[in-house]
Amino acid sequence: MRKDHIDTLLRPLDRFIKNQSMAGLALFISAAVALVLANSPWREAYHHFWEHSAAFRIGDFVFERDLHHLINDGLMAVFFFVVALELKREFIGGELAELKNAVLPIAASVGGMVFPALIFLAVNQFEGPAVRGWGITMGTDTAFVLGLLALLGKRVPPAIKTLFITVAVTDDIASVSVIALFYTSDISMVNLGIGAAFLVVLIAMNLLGVRNMTAYGVIGIGGLWMAFMLSGVHATVAGVLAALTIPATTKMKEQSYVNKIRELADDFDKADVTSAATITSEQAHIISKVKRFSTYAETPLQRLEQALHPWVAFFILPLFALANAGIELPTAMSGVFASQVTMGVFLGLVLGKPIGLLLMSWTFVKLGLGRLGAGVNWGHMVAISVLSGLGFTMAIFISELAFAQEEMRAAAKLGILLASVTAGILGSWLFMRMKPVPLALPPH
Repeated sequence: MRKDHIDTLLRPLDRFIKNQSMAGLALFISAAVALVLANSPWREAYHHFWEHSAAFRIGDFVFERDLHHLINDGLMAVFFFVVALELKREFIGGELAELKNAVLPIAASVGGMVFPALIFLAVNQFEGPAVRGWGITMGTDTAFVLGLLALLGKRVPPAIKTLFITVAVTDDIASVSVIALFYTSDISMVNLGIGAAFLVVLIAMNLLGVRNMTAYGVIGIGGLWMAFMLSGVHATVAGVLAALTIPATTKMKEQSYVNKIRELADDFDKADVTSAATITSEQAHIISKVKRFSTYAETPLQRLEQALHPWVAFFILPLFALANAGIELPTAMSGVFASQVTMGVFLGLVLGKPIGLLLMSWTFVKLGLGRLGAGVNWGHMVAISVLSGLGFTMAIFISELAFAQEEMRAAAKLGILLASVTAGILGSWLFMRMKPVPLALPPH
């Protein structure tokens, strides 16, 4: 395989990592601003700002939520919608499409979720209201970690980035499942039934070949999401279910598209030209056909994912961090780990994540059920396992669902912050100690 072929294969992954690294920077800045504001003379104004409410009325029906809930229940549903689009794409044509490629990262991910949860429960003695926080330690912040991997450059083999992305995808699946099963309030079966009816409509639209994204948006937001908001099942689950109904097939096959574009290119070349700055109506008509057929050759799922990803990465997640990362830090070091919740979250992410990921990876490799990627050694595996303890976004989100008491939320967020900083610094340091890994090219 020639180098240009390898570059072609790696280009989509590189683009994804570059986008995520910039998103990680935006997320970091928002979290830093929130921390500064929450520990400044403006702390009261900062916290009060998110309590402002917004409402709309339709007849006698009034829907009202404060800004904090609109972000966590509304905008974050869009985040989970995009996550689910990515998951669906991975299962259809990505790393998870072939089981043999996914066995090791899935196994590693399971270890990286079970061990942190067990450590959290053990620290909190498996009893009391604190045990509801066991799900906080499960997830990894993909944007932050990929941002750090991008900064580390050639010290990180491409295969380790692919493995991490697959682990993160599996974490996201599990986190969404945990939210749906364990972090729901009292359920209204009537509203849940209405939501199920809207879901059936979305599925029927997919089966009937409907490809108009506006139609999916109206039914998904005005029907499914609203019903879930009122049912007690967390609204982010509606985002995931709606994403799974988005069509993932093209309307025009690749070869038909290629033939049509070549035909239109010839027509454009033969069309009459004008000396004016504008193009002729004939040329404009041909260009409109090119756009239409290009839409036919693209899946609605990928088109929607690409359109929403910048909004999620550079608006929704930074806004979520700004609204939720503002915790008041202890004035004395003795108060940092005063809470068992803080200690459980910290140890779960900093120790549980790497232990679980490494132990499961080593076991599956030794059993011959998986293998390390090209250029990857166990030193790289240790480094990425430690770095995976950076759980920021998903951990904070679940902490909001797990605890009703503000004191426990604050304690959990302190543990998340300390663990994320520790895992980020330690994991980056481990990678920096390694020699750059050249891209190994197989012989012709």
